[in-house]
Amino acid sequence: MAPVSNTTQPQHVARALLATFMIGAGAAHLTFARQAFQAQVPDWVPLDKDTVVLQSGVVEIGLGLALLLWKRRRVEMGLGLAAFYALVFPGNVHQYTHHLSAFGLDTDAKRLGRLFFQPVLMGWALWSTGALQQKRLEK
Repeated sequence: MAPVSNTTQPQHVARALLATFMIGAGAAHLTFARQAFQAQVPDWVPLDKDTVVLQSGVVEIGLGLALLLWKRRRVEMGLGLAAFYALVFPGNVHQYTHHLSAFGLDTDAKRLGRLFFQPVLMGWALWSTGALQQKRLEK
């Protein structure tokens, strides 16, 4: 049986905010921001950009819901969400290196700044789920 992490009230709040952000971002992938998200799909991805955006939106909604509801697998959800953020990072790099404007990121400086936010999201996922603490305890 997977250990259930004991998290603090600030971690609960941070996790709920992150889950809400993920559900909202996933819904945006499927609806009003669908075209903007296509700017982040690297050209080397061997699938239709719209298909990638739709699939990633479904994954984001699933991760957000699981983050909120799946208490017994909270640590694994944190690790999985951090991995997801790592997997989509090339899309942010693509947007920067190809000078693509989307989501108000209309300058290279703004697009570059966004690259530094991805590790923050990864840390947020790991901290808010107790994954960091759990991995330290296992050592």
